[in-house]
Amino acid sequence: MSTEHLDVVIVGAGLSGIGTACHLERELPDHSYAVLEAREDLGGTWSLFRYPGIRSDSDMHTLGYRFRPWSSATALADGPSILEYVRETAQEFGVDEKIRYGHRVTRASWDSDAQRWTLEIPGQAPLTCSFLLMCSGYYRYDHGYTPDLPGIDRFGGTVVHPQLWDPELDYAGKRVVVIGSGATAVTLVPALLEGDGAAAKVTQLQRSPSYVLSIGRTDPVAAALSRWLPRAVADPLTRAKNIAQIIALYQISQRFPRFVRGLLRRATQSSLPEGYDVDTHFNPRYDPWDQRMCMVPDGDLFRAIRRGDAEIVTDTIDTFTETGIRLASGRELEADIVVTATGLTLQMFGGAEVVVDGEPLHLPDTMAYKGMMLSGVPNLVYMIGYTNASWTLKVDLVAEYVVRLLRHLRDRGLGVAVPERDPSVEEAPFLDFGAGYVQRSIDELPKQGTRAPWRLAMNYAVDAVSLRRSRVDDEVMRFVPASAARVRAEDRAAG
Repeated sequence: MSTEHLDVVIVGAGLSGIGTACHLERELPDHSYAVLEAREDLGGTWSLFRYPGIRSDSDMHTLGYRFRPWSSATALADGPSILEYVRETAQEFGVDEKIRYGHRVTRASWDSDAQRWTLEIPGQAPLTCSFLLMCSGYYRYDHGYTPDLPGIDRFGGTVVHPQLWDPELDYAGKRVVVIGSGATAVTLVPALLEGDGAAAKVTQLQRSPSYVLSIGRTDPVAAALSRWLPRAVADPLTRAKNIAQIIALYQISQRFPRFVRGLLRRATQSSLPEGYDVDTHFNPRYDPWDQRMCMVPDGDLFRAIRRGDAEIVTDTIDTFTETGIRLASGRELEADIVVTATGLTLQMFGGAEVVVDGEPLHLPDTMAYKGMMLSGVPNLVYMIGYTNASWTLKVDLVAEYVVRLLRHLRDRGLGVAVPERDPSVEEAPFLDFGAGYVQRSIDELPKQGTRAPWRLAMNYAVDAVSLRRSRVDDEVMRFVPASAARVRAEDRAAG
């Protein structure tokens, strides 16, 4: 029995994989493809995470796809709404019929003679493809990151990580401590205090604070534009407005950090009770946007603090006790439930081993080309979104570039595209970003370079020009004609 061969394989049916598949459906209907999903559902993050309050921390008018705009005025949408949006998109473009669930790729091997990837999938026959798109995100799905927490085995209550949240967990009337200071923590704290099953008290325990910015749950400009203009005009205007805001906030933060820090401090202070110790609990040690800001819809976290239902404690853990946590200051936090919102475990390519002509790929030996390909690795594109803006902004751009690249290969009878590293370009860390999950794994990631196209712009405006307008046959990309062996094999597969 012959091995199935496809033009393109997309690994991952999350926000990135579904969006990329839609681009292929729309622009390259002559290319055969499949989406391989390790789990039994699409949606990635938005079907995996089920903790209370799960929502976007980017506005939906830029987190939504450019080709299928988010139609609601809601800016920070809840997880179920985002999942439904992804499902509807997959159905509308027929992508749902191309997803193969329960297909976890454990090894991807490139053969230069055959000009194809061979994918190993436990329980399935091997699958080959000419081009491989890694859309599996950047973190492990089976467990999150939990630091060493002294004495945690002594604790008599319940400990849960948000990534593995049990929907049946009963926290009504309980004392809950949420350990962490990122987006998940600031989402959980007010959410655990809502509704009939609310917790009695929620304490956010953080080692150091993050920037927390209150934004409207709905976008008034989007609402106004949608009332007065057709969607075909209103949606692009809203998206452009939000992109401009994102870029402006980031650039101003980078150039005038003291000014932005002052603005954020005053905004936070005005949202909290008089006399609140803002400098202890909401004044980070780093400059704005050196790490991602935490967005809270309509200031829900601040409202919970004002009511007295929620408390922020900035301290370090001495040890867990049978009934809670003893802090370095000597204070004890009593708890029935402890939530370890302590971050993600970084993982590239869904944990799959990548082999090129018999040699296992060592990511730190490679350099990232345009933040989407790797030096010396043929016919492979990966999706990594922005750290300072909506993830999907970069995904859409990369998908558009992939379409251009695949069309270039097809139209010119080419079989291989591989970026060749320039030895004169100096190395730099892959991400200039202070988040813990990045810093813990920075030595396991590729390098970036000190100049384009090896430097990650982290700027949508720059990338929009680079990925939409620049030539795919630049001085860095090496192309190889399609081999006779590959053409014969593909003809057999088609027949």
